[in-house]
Amino acid sequence: MHNSTGDAGDRAQLRILTVGRCALLVELAEPVHVAALVAELHRWRERGELPGVEEVVPGDVTVLVDGLERPAELARRLAGWRPAAARWPEGPLVEVPVRYDGADLAEVARHWQVTEEEVGRVHSAWEYRVAFCGFAPGFGYLTGLPERYHLPRRATPRTRVPAGSVALAGGYAGIYPRSSPGGWQLIGRTDLVLFDPDRDPVALLTPGTRVRFREVGR
Repeated sequence: MHNSTGDAGDRAQLRILTVGRCALLVELAEPVHVAALVAELHRWRERGELPGVEEVVPGDVTVLVDGLERPAELARRLAGWRPAAARWPEGPLVEVPVRYDGADLAEVARHWQVTEEEVGRVHSAWEYRVAFCGFAPGFGYLTGLPERYHLPRRATPRTRVPAGSVALAGGYAGIYPRSSPGGWQLIGRTDLVLFDPDRDPVALLTPGTRVRFREVGR
């Protein structure tokens, strides 16, 4: 196990754990540091500096690096890493047409202190980025919503959320790729297919992908 605390200016904190013989799990203090570290690891990988690496898997505040030939060597390098100059590489842009008619539209409008008609304009005003994927195949956790518009999860989750539902929870936006239970606030729906095993790429939203929502008629 290794620990590293960044300079006061960037407040980077890392906890590096060995996972098996060929992987490291890096725990970070802030989600924004996850994005920076993933970008840095991809740059090192492209330069051939991470031989054997099979996967770099981001989470909310973690990054798993699997397939390392020399885990201890990367751990030492990460101990001196700082996120100040690192940023996501420019990922592809996906435009998502949305009908803002979700079941929780009125509740979200009350939280935001706007009208129901304004929810779509607020939500679609920002560019988002897929920070990590999880929960269900094709489900991306999208960052980019200003803190002013962060929302709590529903007190009682739904047993069934329709596929294509556009939803918010905490500081994240997301789109349900298939029908499933869920506790996020539903603000709209899209006809885009997020996950299709017969398509290349299978998942439309992958870490680093940029996302813009576009309001269409209800």
